[in-house]
Amino acid sequence: MNDPTPLLIFETLLTAYGHQQWWPAESPFEMMVGAVLTQNTNWKNVEQAIGNLKAANMLDAASIVCADHEQLAGVIRPSGFFNQKACRLQLFSRFYIAHGEISGLRKQPMDEMRVQLLALSGIGPETADSMLLYALEKPVFVVDAYTRRIFTRLGLLSGKIDYDAIQNYFHQQLEPQLSLFQEYHALIVEHAKRHCRSKPLCGKCPLLNSCNYSKQ
Repeated sequence: MNDPTPLLIFETLLTAYGHQQWWPAESPFEMMVGAVLTQNTNWKNVEQAIGNLKAANMLDAASIVCADHEQLAGVIRPSGFFNQKACRLQLFSRFYIAHGEISGLRKQPMDEMRVQLLALSGIGPETADSMLLYALEKPVFVVDAYTRRIFTRLGLLSGKIDYDAIQNYFHQQLEPQLSLFQEYHALIVEHAKRHCRSKPLCGKCPLLNSCNYSKQ
């Protein structure tokens, strides 16, 4: 694959890894809780925290809002920064209820909903866009550290480019399709785990022939 484009890269990754069927959650609200809990930790820890919420019958917005702070923090302790995340979950859950829960949130225009999510303490662009893409079913491209790493190594992005500029690059290069953006983000995560690690395993990388980093 010479002169790679985002679409060609997507097709290559899809051929290599298959459909990922992401995000791992049983409901939109669970997905949104997971997006908050996964900040600064790994997914295994998030799964433990979500399992604790389910076991305590607390994985719903009303229960989280009404919970004692110390109790909620204790339940989500495996996710790390549990006192901070307990505050953020209660703030988000109040917002979720006030806006009509999932059906109400999905009715809002994407740009307006993104601004409102970003106004909540502790919700940055990646968290907000993950919620929009996977829970609210809005076609927005999620940018994470893996995206920056992979596409910088491919030579398509500058390492100093900011979140919004990276997102605009993909929005300009790709059709705004929900399924495409969901699958692409999942494939980027899978590729980063298998090959494009901080210390890359380039030998069998499906993007090897188009990667500037591997030619250095």
